[in-house]
Amino acid sequence: MSSKLILALDGEILREYQVESDFMSIGRKHENDIQLNDLTVSGRHSLVSRVGENIYIEDLNSTNGTLVNGSYVSKLVLKHGNVIQVGHHLFTFFNDDKESYEPTMFIRAEIDETQVVLPEWDMDDKAVNLRGQPLGALRKINDTTANSSIEMRKPFSTIGFHGKKLALINRGANGYSIVSIKTEQNRPPQDAPKLNGQDIGLTALSLKEHDIISIANIQMEFYYIN
Repeated sequence: MSSKLILALDGEILREYQVESDFMSIGRKHENDIQLNDLTVSGRHSLVSRVGENIYIEDLNSTNGTLVNGSYVSKLVLKHGNVIQVGHHLFTFFNDDKESYEPTMFIRAEIDETQVVLPEWDMDDKAVNLRGQPLGALRKINDTTANSSIEMRKPFSTIGFHGKKLALINRGANGYSIVSIKTEQNRPPQDAPKLNGQDIGLTALSLKEHDIISIANIQMEFYYIN
């Protein structure tokens, strides 16, 4: 039985990697076995290792963490079909040659929790220990599907639509705030993120419980988890 990682970005499959060696490193630097040109990825971000019959994914103390099936992990035995997120990139783990896959499995939800590194934010705020602080979340209004809500545990989370990241939410010592992401691409006016009906600009706005964030036809309520 062979094992492989299927790499995808924004719903497009980029490459297939066979897991043949005992160690495969993932990161932004050239010396990694899998190099990702992504500023949200650390120089040495993750390590895939084989021990006996098991294959592990391990986070190498990266800035933005390694996720498996949407949860942050330090080290975990991979199972067939697990989805690993490193920065903006997704890897799906396969351990069966006979299993087929479809590109649609890589399409992200419209609320996309991807950690980013933005040096223009207050780094003292980013360094604050967030443990014990109230945990905020977003939920899509009038939507009861499994992907209708998302917790915002990390210092930075982004909200996107149709593969474009449009707003960034910062979790800091004084609570949560939101700012629009500047882009050189033209986008329709209706896609511009709004907070309680008003356009979100490049100046951070504080988020209060029950605030409504709108992008295109999607409305999301900000709330705190008890």
